[in-house]
Amino acid sequence: MPLTDKFGRTITDLRISITDRCNYKCVYCRTGNEGAVYGELPFADYLRMARVLVSLGITKIRITGGEPLLRRGVADFVRELRKLDHSLDIAITTNGHLLAEMAQPLKDAGLNRITVSMDAVDSDRFTALITCWPEFVRHAMQALVR
Repeated sequence: MPLTDKFGRTITDLRISITDRCNYKCVYCRTGNEGAVYGELPFADYLRMARVLVSLGITKIRITGGEPLLRRGVADFVRELRKLDHSLDIAITTNGHLLAEMAQPLKDAGLNRITVSMDAVDSDRFTALITCWPEFVRHAMQALVR
């Protein structure tokens, strides 16, 4: 029996936020001043939930955070998700800062897509939101050209 919303539409997408930690201190984010607020579930718990939901018709899983690449073991988590269903569409949303060193391990684990989220492309506006514009651009661009 597939999952449906209150309008009868089939639900096929799942978003899993694996951490609320972030390596940026954005002025609009609650973690900007406080840091991580919530504890992280073990990956085994997320995997158990994903297994049930995939059996109910989920075909796309997006891993988010905070910054999900800060979570140790994220590539192994992707590998375990891939084992649930080889046709599963697995994506991640990241600020890109750690992507240069993580892109290949994530791809090797079975990740299909990466979304790099930037709050602004103008350096002055971006710097007003976070404090690491030059580092962000350098790290994200290095990862994207690989």
